[in-house]
Amino acid sequence: MEYKGLPEERSAFIAIVGRPNVGKSSLLNRLVGEKIAIVSRKPQTTRTRIMGVLTQGEDQLVFLDTPGLIKAKNSLGEYMVKSVTRTVDGVDACLLVTEAGAPFSKADEELIRRFQGGKIPAVLAINKIDLLEDKSVLMEQIAQYAGRYDFQAVVPVSARDGSGMEDLLSELKGLCMPGGHLFPEDTLTDQPERVIAGELVREKTLRLLDKEVPHGVAAVTERMKDRDGILDIDVTLYCEKPGHKGILIGKGGAMLKKIGTAARQDLERFFGCKVNLQLWVKVKEDWRQRPETLQSLGFSERDLEL
Repeated sequence: MEYKGLPEERSAFIAIVGRPNVGKSSLLNRLVGEKIAIVSRKPQTTRTRIMGVLTQGEDQLVFLDTPGLIKAKNSLGEYMVKSVTRTVDGVDACLLVTEAGAPFSKADEELIRRFQGGKIPAVLAINKIDLLEDKSVLMEQIAQYAGRYDFQAVVPVSARDGSGMEDLLSELKGLCMPGGHLFPEDTLTDQPERVIAGELVREKTLRLLDKEVPHGVAAVTERMKDRDGILDIDVTLYCEKPGHKGILIGKGGAMLKKIGTAARQDLERFFGCKVNLQLWVKVKEDWRQRPETLQSLGFSERDLEL
């Protein structure tokens, strides 16, 4: 049944966009007050569009976190680019996220071009101000972006410590339009629990392993079943090469156990119960290059169409 809000309620669909590794997912988690998107220091952590919903009084903000805009090098990269562009073309407004002190990038230029083409209202969030020693460079950075697009507001923030988040939230609420809420007020995300479980496991591979192996890993939840207050979760990690399988498992299974322990802690916090997590590792060679394999791993068929 479609949810219909009250006429006096307001809402807005807002896409969170920017180049890789500027903290878009951290910002989403901070805004909605719950970890629904995985986070790591490595670029291209987010692979799909993730929806997060924040309802406060009459205002409902529906955030769409997108992958960092990149130059596609394989089928997965093409999927990620399409996820960004299709999301931007279908929202009420955009939240462009950039990093404090970082130079203006080609990704920023491309996104602003899309804002201009669609006449999309946009707010600029300059993230990671807590890491910026010389705050005077912010004024120069603000002037540079303001000269390229008429942003509704420019707000320096830190997703890590919460600085500036109340100001950002106030500006985003200003983008809401009358017409009712789009979702019940207790809605948090559109991500199925199975997807969240798999992504929390993948996050730990990104944090615990180095270089190319993590980007060649997909995590698929095969089974979730409640057993007398204990949630049994089976997740398969798919990698591209037999050698990567050995790295994921580690000597005597040590790495896989480390991944599982870290993931289980997050899963128990998210689901609010004890979790029995079982991990498996399988090889699917060159899965990022093959649209049919991407589809079998849960990526949207529509976005895989060329």
